[in-house]
Amino acid sequence: MSGQGVVVTGAGGFIGGHLVADLRTRGYGHVRAVDIKPFPQWHQLHTGVENLQLDLRESCACYDAVQCTDHVYNLAADMGGMGFIESNKALCMLSVLINTHMLKASRDVGVQRYFYSSSACVYAADKQTDPDVTALRECDAYPAMPEDGYGWEKLFSERLCRHFREDFALTTRVARYHNVYGPYGTYKGGREKAPSAICRKVIEAKLSGRREITIWGDGNQTRSFMYIDDCLHGTQAILHSDIEEPVNLGSRELVTINQLVDIVEDIAGVRLRRVYDLTAPQGVRGRNSDNAMIEERLGWEPSVSLRAGLERTYRWIYEQERVPTAAAV
Repeated sequence: MSGQGVVVTGAGGFIGGHLVADLRTRGYGHVRAVDIKPFPQWHQLHTGVENLQLDLRESCACYDAVQCTDHVYNLAADMGGMGFIESNKALCMLSVLINTHMLKASRDVGVQRYFYSSSACVYAADKQTDPDVTALRECDAYPAMPEDGYGWEKLFSERLCRHFREDFALTTRVARYHNVYGPYGTYKGGREKAPSAICRKVIEAKLSGRREITIWGDGNQTRSFMYIDDCLHGTQAILHSDIEEPVNLGSRELVTINQLVDIVEDIAGVRLRRVYDLTAPQGVRGRNSDNAMIEERLGWEPSVSLRAGLERTYRWIYEQERVPTAAAV
């Protein structure tokens, strides 16, 4: 591994920052971390790697990003939780420029393997109307009816990866992420996802003594949530695998949002009055990952329990929230 060059785009984000750290731990000789955000805004900024601030929506920036590298992990996208993607469909779709230019640049400079992070938002909406959802198989993305905006961009980019593999012999691999969470993730500001948002809300209620939490929807929506360590393992295993088609990467531990709140309340040692905001963005009624393909092809599936992952996430967010609160007293 020491002689291989690796590029991580979206490295200033949650998953990208963790991936850069893991690649360094694994002994890769040259890791290039790329993101559009100024360095002070990166979730994690690592020493010992080449950190670049580039706008990958521009073709020339993509060529700068992939020069002299063997493997590309393309995680870059303009996205966030349900509140963000429902209100920013055009911005989400513009991320198609990133994958398009990154694929062209990777083909032209001779990149050996290219990973694209897709999303469970590609799945057909009519298969996700019941909280007691049947786990989604990879084939359930067609006939196509993905999440408007963000889901369409991801599905199109999956197809683009496929055709670059077929037409230009660029080895591409695609994983469909299902709700990744963990420490160093966004937990406030509008782009946070449910696990981090619930942890923050419970912590705020506990620290303030308000003992109340607002939940988006009726709380009966169902989801599965994958801890970051499982995401990192699966991402790298898929890049190095022979799985040519998109593959689910997610936990199959299905819970309601109410059950998610139950777990976080138990970790925090509090019980809160619940206020349900039925006007807030809710997404599909139910979504879960069918892991038959990844189990068959890799002999593995995500295994960190939701309770264990939430405990680590809660502790990290609590420290971020507790310090400014203490300073203000």
